[in-house]
Amino acid sequence: MIKARAPVGQMSSVVAPAKDSNTMVPKEVELILVKEQNGVQFTNSTLVNPSQTIIENEERETWSKKIDFLLSVIGFAVDLANVWRFPYLCYKNGGGAFLVPYLFFMVIAGMPLFYMELALGQFNREGAAGVWKICPIFKGVGFTVILISLYVGFFYNVIIAWALHYLFSSFTTDLPWIHCNNSWNSLNCSETWYSNWSSLDAEAIDYTYKTTPAAEYFERGVLHLHQSTGINDLGLPRWQLTSCLIVVIVLLYFSLWKGVKTSGKVVWITATMPYFVLTALLVRGVTLPGAIDGIKAYLSVDFLRLCEASVWIDAATQICFSLGIGFGVLIAFSSYNKFSNNCYRDAIITTSVNSLTSFFSGFVIFSFLGYMSQKHNVAISDVAKDGPGLIFIIYPEAIATLPLSSVWAVIFFIMLLTLGIDSAMGGMESVITGLIDEFKFLHRHRELFTLFIVVSTFLISLFCVTNGGIYVFTLLDHFAAGTSILFGVLIEAIGVAWFYGVGRFSDDIEQMIGHRPGLYWRLCWKFVSPCFLLFVVVVSIVTFNPPVYGSYIFPEWANVIGWFIAISSMAMVPIYAFYKFCRLPGSLREKLAYAITPEKEHELVDSGEVRQFTIRHWLMV
Repeated sequence: MIKARAPVGQMSSVVAPAKDSNTMVPKEVELILVKEQNGVQFTNSTLVNPSQTIIENEERETWSKKIDFLLSVIGFAVDLANVWRFPYLCYKNGGGAFLVPYLFFMVIAGMPLFYMELALGQFNREGAAGVWKICPIFKGVGFTVILISLYVGFFYNVIIAWALHYLFSSFTTDLPWIHCNNSWNSLNCSETWYSNWSSLDAEAIDYTYKTTPAAEYFERGVLHLHQSTGINDLGLPRWQLTSCLIVVIVLLYFSLWKGVKTSGKVVWITATMPYFVLTALLVRGVTLPGAIDGIKAYLSVDFLRLCEASVWIDAATQICFSLGIGFGVLIAFSSYNKFSNNCYRDAIITTSVNSLTSFFSGFVIFSFLGYMSQKHNVAISDVAKDGPGLIFIIYPEAIATLPLSSVWAVIFFIMLLTLGIDSAMGGMESVITGLIDEFKFLHRHRELFTLFIVVSTFLISLFCVTNGGIYVFTLLDHFAAGTSILFGVLIEAIGVAWFYGVGRFSDDIEQMIGHRPGLYWRLCWKFVSPCFLLFVVVVSIVTFNPPVYGSYIFPEWANVIGWFIAISSMAMVPIYAFYKFCRLPGSLREKLAYAITPEKEHELVDSGEVRQFTIRHWLMV
């Protein structure tokens, strides 16, 4: 044994060979720690495999610049739903009064949960599954959010393909959704809006089934929905949409294949472009006749609506989905931060930007809706819609009536394209980072694994670009990330705040940013946010309605498939917990202790010191 004398109060390490030097296999070495205090030497020695040490100490890839991370998070959180969902909810639920429950839930749940996910990923420097080394029995929730992100990718990429199709169709002097004289139009196509069908002369013409050129272009010209009778009659993929989907997949692959070094550069365009376009559209929109009426309708305050439970439910669910909590994306992105990055400041900035963007987009949308309302002499309620119908039917129709309509159409669909791409990049990065961090051998083959993920996503997405693809799209949209994502965030919050412990989690944050979170944040993590999430999960189940598309009602077997998709992701939590519990050694008590104790503290379990078995752990805030 080789020893070295260390200065008083200091510690040194000496490496001594533990095997014959002529052996060709990787050598084990003996690491001897020598400490001397008050004339007494203390030593500790362990056998170390050099190859393991190298792997464990390997530096994790980090963002080139701090702004790359911020733009990536903002680009993911600010997506198409900010344009088509929030403004409509605000209008439907009392206008400006809707901001009361929205901001309330943002402060007590949205920001704390967003902050928690950023801190969780940054401290543990792992993806959505790997971070659960802090409480191994909860690793199943990591696989839950990874699976949900994968499911969402199956249909979300199709929206981007639609936007790309519209973008290509906009490069013409005469936009294809203006008139009824196209090959895809039916006899029911009408270029005139009617707000009150019953007051018309029904004997002269049946206005009940009249549709606009924009609606027919989307459903018949793009989707070819008229060639399908339902989800049991899908047909083959349409080559036009398939080509657009291939372009989307190629863009995603080359944005992700090298990790955050490439995706961090792409978001400089995809995350900033929408703000320039929204501003340009707002400047144009407010100059249109009727725009002020639309904005007044958007902001009109009706505080009596706050007495309705549905308004609070809409605000709560919008908070969960608009911030992108629970998809594993925030954990994945923050895991590439430097350890000392101020994730608290990042959480405040990005959640604020997200909410302001949602509010700002409402002015853009309703200035055009007010214009459409006045132009066709109909109520705003007749043109105010949410979902794909707003951005692929109502808004294109409004743009088509403007001078230089093709230019405005190109600008608008470029915005949709950029909004969708960076959100899709975030979802794919969650899957890729989560799995390569869990299965370390994939690190050496990131490019191939990324190709495998995006190609797999493309193959499933082909079902959404068939004649009846909109039915598959609607089914996935309804079940893939509804109750399941809320359930995942609830389990995540319980795992961090109660089993790992708010006190321990606060200590981790203090190591990173230099100060502990305040009492407000700790109370939200421990009590308020879990109760909020439990409320939203219960409400989402109680108020569940089967999916519909227009007048089409899905058959029972389709709903069964939908619930299977939802349950398959949620089932990862109990399945992995059972698997982990069975694999752990020892008695029932020891298995439980190992399962809920951070992996780096397992030696304490051997000595009988388990924090989670003390009352103090559960009462600490």
